[in-house]
Amino acid sequence: MTLSGLCLVVTDPITSYEAVAEAAVKAGLCYLQLRMKRAPRADILATAKRLRAITRGTDTIFIVNDDPVLAAESEADGVHLGQGDMSLPEARAAFPTLRLFGLSTHSFEQMRAAEAVSPDYIGVGPLYTTPTKAIPDPTLGPDEAGRIIRAAPWPTIAIGGIDEARLPAVAAAGATAFAVVRAVCRDPNPYDAIRRLQDRWAALH
Repeated sequence: MTLSGLCLVVTDPITSYEAVAEAAVKAGLCYLQLRMKRAPRADILATAKRLRAITRGTDTIFIVNDDPVLAAESEADGVHLGQGDMSLPEARAAFPTLRLFGLSTHSFEQMRAAEAVSPDYIGVGPLYTTPTKAIPDPTLGPDEAGRIIRAAPWPTIAIGGIDEARLPAVAAAGATAFAVVRAVCRDPNPYDAIRRLQDRWAALH
């Protein structure tokens, strides 16, 4: 699996989930994750199916956050699991139609522990303070995140409070892929926001 550049986590966009997904596909993003933490299950499934329709047959892989059942029902490419979700081996065994299983890691120790379950990729963060979680994980900072990224044997996605101004520090930490939420979802023009981030990242490499 190859992950590079901007990866997008869609949460509470001020436009619509569909508009953001369409912008992601148009911009050629490699990764789009749906994260609807407090929405009714039926709403999440309906949204996931619409985003699957938008991403199907494109270069943008579609991931559902937390719930492998919803991921399988929506025919997503995979699921991203948190430390408190269904275990990765259990999800992999129960949902063979999913081809990608990601895992959030919030420390060097969690990254090392993940070696026992062989995720396809890991999220590393939060690099910076972020309000997108009700109970936030401790902030790593770019230096510690970089230590985890460089030691990880799988593709990594740096995440947490990343915006255009912080991209130089994210790149300096050794990240090859980074995720944003608010930097795109809170912008009324998601495609333009994506392109600004892509252009800034390209200028750093």
